Amino acid sequence: MSRYRPPQTPGSRFITPEGHARLRAELDQLWRIERPQVTQAVAEAAAQGDRSENAEYTYGKRRLREIDRRVRFLRQRLDGMVVVDRPPDDRERVYFGAWVTVEDDDRRKLRVRIVGPDEFDAAPGFVSMDAPLARALLGKRLDDEVTVHAPQGSTTYAIIDVRYEG
Repeated sequence: MSRYRPPQTPGSRFITPEGHARLRAELDQLWRIERPQVTQAVAEAAAQGDRSENAEYTYGKRRLREIDRRVRFLRQRLDGMVVVDRPPDDRERVYFGAWVTVEDDDRRKLRVRIVGPDEFDAAPGFVSMDAPLARALLGKRLDDEVTVHAPQGSTTYAIIDVRYEG
């Protein structure tokens, strides 16, 4: 069994101002608050003597590696981000950051916001721009019909509302 994993393609580089602020806050929290606390705890555990049987030292070092890994990821990711902070000129077309209400054939409505891959889990209704639904919606106009091909099957939606709000 090989340990090789093919490189993952990074998600889209677009992000909303709210998502950017959230990632910046997480980076700040990890770097300025959590990391110094864990470093202090590891230093205190190391001062107790035998490190091989010291669970506080072992788990503290593990947590420090997790923090460093996440900080490295956030810094690399934030460096290349494009913050989309203004709505497009054509507000009847679906672009990044839009709140879109669609209706399927059974008259069920679904309201989603198209956001970057780093923020789609921040709130209910957020959909990554790399998801099948968002890819089908991007660039379409109000009253257009789109067919979404997903693993569960195909669904046709009509775009009934497009809004750009904070």
